[in-house]
Amino acid sequence: QMQLVESGGGLVQAGGSLRLSCAASGRTFSTYSLGWFRQAPGKRREFVASISRSADNTDYADSVKGRFTISRDNAKNTVYLQMNSLKPEDTAVYFCAADLLSTRVGGYIYGANYWGQGTQVTVSS
Repeated sequence: QMQLVESGGGLVQAGGSLRLSCAASGRTFSTYSLGWFRQAPGKRREFVASISRSADNTDYADSVKGRFTISRDNAKNTVYLQMNSLKPEDTAVYFCAADLLSTRVGGYIYGANYWGQGTQVTVSS
């Protein structure tokens, strides 16, 4: 069992930056792929970014490429999401996820076995 706790959300003006952190419990942290998802009001939860167990592979949604960076520190059991050049459409609850699930064909990441409780990010225009 793994528990994930996000922090770092808040209110920021468009063009600003935020850094989300997600601290995980458990000694098997380094064995899991990790990611971030988000859910805006009235919309479905969507994939944002992922990072492999050894951090040698990352993937991003097209909407955040070039603006967001995912990283992990296995010694600290923590995964991060650096968000730059934020836009009002980035407003959502952001969820940390571990042990990601992906489709066999295409490797589309659609979920995870472990979730955090979410942290609110609000970008004002």
